[in-house]
Amino acid sequence: MPHIVTDKCLGCRFTECVETCPVSCFHEGEDQLFIDPDACIDCSACVPACPIHAIYEDCDLPDEFEHMVEINEEKAGDLPVIRSKQEPLPGAEERKTELGF
Repeated sequence: MPHIVTDKCLGCRFTECVETCPVSCFHEGEDQLFIDPDACIDCSACVPACPIHAIYEDCDLPDEFEHMVEINEEKAGDLPVIRSKQEPLPGAEERKTELGF
C-alpha cells in the first residue's frame, strides 16, 4: 500500500524524507510534498525521516487525513519529482512547534 503525505506538511515542506526514498516518488508542491502512489514501493523509509510525522502508510492513515489519498495522487502527477534535501519553508520550525514536535 502506498504512503501518503498529509496536510501536516503544509507550510513546512521538510525534505529529509526525500533523501531516504529509493525510488524518487516524492513531488514538490509550492507548500508541501506529495507521494506518487504508483511509484511508491512501500518501503516505509520516509516515515521515520519526517520530523513532523506527516507521512502514513495508507492502511494506517487517520480518518482526518483520508482526503489526502486523492490529493497525493492528483498533485504528484502534476508536480516535479524532488530527489534531494532542500531548505524547509520559512516558518517551518514554528509550524513544527505548533504541531508538537
